[in-house]
Amino acid sequence: MDPVRVDTDVFSYLFKGDTRAALYRPHLNGKRLHLAFSTVAELYRWAVKNGWGRQRIDSLRLTLRNYVVLPYDDAIAWNWAEVMCIPGHPVSHGDAWVAATALRHQLTLVTNNRKDFEPMPNLQIISES
Repeated sequence: MDPVRVDTDVFSYLFKGDTRAALYRPHLNGKRLHLAFSTVAELYRWAVKNGWGRQRIDSLRLTLRNYVVLPYDDAIAWNWAEVMCIPGHPVSHGDAWVAATALRHQLTLVTNNRKDFEPMPNLQIISES
């Protein structure tokens, strides 16, 4: 089973039943799906910010069990620093964590935001955007 790193946007499409999820299912079916610790934190922030109820939070946590959550380590932090310093390519902290985790574990990134990640050397991307 090939592993892939799922970006927050693609996870969100799948979780919410957004029609754009259909674009990414072929790239995810039969794969071992990975998220970073930072993506989980971002998803939890959405729940808090938007006042999700217990049932929806429980549904999110249950869905997260289908993913390997990659923890922080020193190599990810170093990759994050390098991604943040790519000349001429400002990147958000969140996108830098996404890229750093994919790079650290040599995972293809499945994202709807190709343009945010294209300038990152050695990052393999699958995107329908």
